[in-house]
Amino acid sequence: MRRYKPPYDEQYKSKLIELARSGRTLASLVREFGLTDTTLRSWIKQADLDQGVRKDGLPTVEKDELARLRRENARLREERDIIKKAAAWFAQD
Repeated sequence: MRRYKPPYDEQYKSKLIELARSGRTLASLVREFGLTDTTLRSWIKQADLDQGVRKDGLPTVEKDELARLRRENARLREERDIIKKAAAWFAQD
């Protein structure tokens, strides 16, 4: 299974968030670092959620757990469906 690798590492994101919080305008950071405004705003919002500053979304830890649980749920449903089909096939014999 291939894992998604984010295009920016956490240290890079943290540095840009720190620059934004230190008073640099988002527009200047976007121009200087070649990001989109939306990307930088989402990083800042997620950092605020992780630090408890905002309450209008899920922190990264909870997002990661939710994604893991959804993957596990999908795998378990697939296994269940396979077992159902096998049971039905063996019941025919």
